[in-house]
Amino acid sequence: MLTKDELVERITETELEKIPEKEEVYEKRIFLDDNKVLIVGYDIEESFCEEDPQEECGITYFWYWELRDSENWDLIGENKDKDYTFCIDSEKDVWTDDSDYSGEGSLSLTQMCTWSDQNHIEDIAEEIALEVLEWLE
Repeated sequence: MLTKDELVERITETELEKIPEKEEVYEKRIFLDDNKVLIVGYDIEESFCEEDPQEECGITYFWYWELRDSENWDLIGENKDKDYTFCIDSEKDVWTDDSDYSGEGSLSLTQMCTWSDQNHIEDIAEEIALEVLEWLE
């Protein structure tokens, strides 16, 4: 049986990969025992972009995770509650688990993104692991 600490380590150490068929979606796929796969990723929640691409732009993303059967892709459990969000500005173009999403960039005060304390996967990995271990029981 996988321990919480082992799962947290796998969640934090697995690299994010861009999902080609989706515009701004990045995911980690973590294969577990008993034909299970944990998917942890983020997607766009809201965009604060002006119509002119030269103007200010900020995008809010939300973390999500789901547990699936790796053979038939049946959903076992998911959390897409948008409880963990982070925001970046148009200046950021390289996405990693270590990216710094805390800068204000070129956003005006009226369009300022709401910054979360859960910017990095390390900030929420333990909560993800606890929920996934409940799904596995």
